[in-house]
Amino acid sequence: MHASELVEEYPLVGIDTDALEATQTMAKLRLPGLVVTEGEGRPYAVLPASQVVKFVVPQYIQADPSLAAVIDEPAADRIAAQLAGKKVRDLLPTHPAELPTVAADDTVLELAAVMARMRSPLVAVVSDDRIIGVVTASRLLSLISAS
Repeated sequence: MHASELVEEYPLVGIDTDALEATQTMAKLRLPGLVVTEGEGRPYAVLPASQVVKFVVPQYIQADPSLAAVIDEPAADRIAAQLAGKKVRDLLPTHPAELPTVAADDTVLELAAVMARMRSPLVAVVSDDRIIGVVTASRLLSLISAS
């Protein structure tokens, strides 16, 4: 079986998409992350939901999670406001890591190896530098568990 046979419809966002809009899409559809594109739909990065959480949680709380207990709920609600006026590019690391992609004709094992090595919840499947779909970890695991 090839990667192209496992792809599923999946929302894509551009690097200049509004960060709050992208986060709302992720939350509404309960996605583990989003594939970020640039230019003519070329894959640029994967934005995992964990990266968004890292962006909105203040660094001092990340360093000492026990401090989260002393922050009141209204202050915690304002944390998400940090996304206002930001673009998806602002949520990405300064130097994005290698992009988790595979070619359409790569095997399931090649796809799984990329996903495992990069610890990515999803992999973009590309053909001619264009995304033809995405394979999520849950899709891959359902295939493996059905065997």
